[in-house]
This record gives sequence, structure tokens and C-alpha cells, in this order.
Amino acid sequence: MPHTFYAPDLALPTYTLPEDESKHAIRVLRLGTGDTVTLVNGQGSIWQAEVTDANPKRCQLRITDETQVPRRAYQVHLAVAPTKNLDRMEWLVEKATEIGVDHITFLRCARSERRELKLDRLEKIAVSALKQSGQAWLPALEELTDFARVLPTLDPTTTFIAHLADDERTELAQVAGSAPTCCILIGPEGDFTPEEIAAARQVGIRPVALGLMRLRTETAALAAVHTVHIAKLLQR
Repeated sequence: MPHTFYAPDLALPTYTLPEDESKHAIRVLRLGTGDTVTLVNGQGSIWQAEVTDANPKRCQLRITDETQVPRRAYQVHLAVAPTKNLDRMEWLVEKATEIGVDHITFLRCARSERRELKLDRLEKIAVSALKQSGQAWLPALEELTDFARVLPTLDPTTTFIAHLADDERTELAQVAGSAPTCCILIGPEGDFTPEEIAAARQVGIRPVALGLMRLRTETAALAAVHTVHIAKLLQR
């Protein structure tokens, strides 16, 4: 299988890999003139290309074929409060990209231990996961934003809040299949506060459960994304 490179700024019919990618392609992967590679822009386009100049500083490619991959018929939006340990969020972004997520919004909640978040590394991890898993669409990553500011931007008819409070909740698997798009809110360590849950319910967002077990934030988030995909698959 040809090696995959991320090319968000590709312009046909040729493309020059950035210097770091050129060095990796020629020095590490030992690609040479005539070898084939795959290019992806994260917006549904996948190209096959041939190396025409195996220069480790500016590897030049010639596009030989293009494929357009349509988006899924439904969208998955994950709104999650980052954990104190950033490694766990990096793991989540990687795995959620691999199994398919369209949008990730990072929430700053009352009980959040992480109050700041830089997206640069998370975006690189998402790109790496995109290439590794053969995906055509890169998820959009949104800056860390206060829960109260995010809430009014969400469609309450397709948004669900997963929490552990002693409250009446429906299993996500039972309701996710009917929503044309699906947004799931996942709280921080310590969960959403009663006030945050009440605010979500007041605008019509329904509370859901993710099974019988108590899950870590990043595990709950990934389980939610996977649950939506399974619910949609079973609905076919």
C-alpha cells in the first residue's frame, strides 16, 4: 500500500512535499523516482501520485488519479472537557479520528482541572491518525470554550448530555440512531455539576447513559462516538 501524506494545499497537476515530509519520504521511507504515494487533504479528496524528483528537501510529485469521498449521511460531534493529563486527550483525538468523528469541541466546565489547551499538537495527532486509518475527512477541532458559551450554539434536538447524576437517563444507543446528526456532551473528571446538567436540560438537551460502568472522561467520549456509529449501522 502506498505511503500517505497530508496535502491540505494541493493544487493539480503537481505537488511538492514540505521539507520535513520530503526528508521523511526520501531519507526514511527511501522513496525514489517512479514510486507511488497517496495524498489526502482532509476534505474528502484522495490522490494517487508518482515521485518525479526524489529531492529530500523538495520532493516533487505528479498527480495520476483523484478520488472524491463523500461525507457520511450523518455527522458525529463530540463536545468534551479535556482531562488534566493531556496524554489522555491526545489518545482520544487519535482514536476518535480513527473510528470517525466530524467535530470535536473542547469544553471548559466548572469542575475542569485543565483551564487552557493548545490545539497545535492535537491537530498534528489528528492528521497522523487520518493518514494511518485511511480516512478522507479530518475532524474540526474547536478551541477550549466555556460550557455556558457552547450550550446556546447546539441543536437541542440532536444533542445529548452524558452524566452520572442520579437522574432519569436514556441509553445513548436507544436514541442516537434516529438523529440525523449527533452531538454528545462529556464532562470532566468529577462530572458536570448539577447546575450544568440543569442548564442543558432547560434548553431541551436530553440526558443519556453510556452503559452500567463508570468510565473515565476519554473512555466515555470514545464509547459515545462508537455507540453512535453502531446505532446508525443497526438502523440501516
